[in-house]
Amino acid sequence: MKSKIILKNIKIYAYHGVLPEEPLIGNEYLINAELHADLQKASQTDDLQDTINYAEISEVIHQEMLVRSQLLEHVIGRIISRIEIQFPAISFVKIKLTKTKPPMPGEMDGVSLEFEKKIHH
Repeated sequence: MKSKIILKNIKIYAYHGVLPEEPLIGNEYLINAELHADLQKASQTDDLQDTINYAEISEVIHQEMLVRSQLLEHVIGRIISRIEIQFPAISFVKIKLTKTKPPMPGEMDGVSLEFEKKIHH
């Protein structure tokens, strides 16, 4: 059975960026995560021990967003690494990170980076 956990549009205010004002002003970010794992046992047992606790995934995302980076690629890389280490049942992870007000001319909803990784334990 293929199972997915999807965390959608987590809003976090953080201080990433290359420009000198970005660590001072900050920006609102949206994070989306898709995680694959076999959750069939939980569908039968109704036991939290048999699934992936998505509140713990959210906590990892929040913790890594607090660590300032120049590049969003670095933030995503750290999130994926932590998930891979802390949640061995996960076989695939996709993280999309959107800076909602990038320091660029023109009106837009934001700039996003998306990484995905198949995990082999």
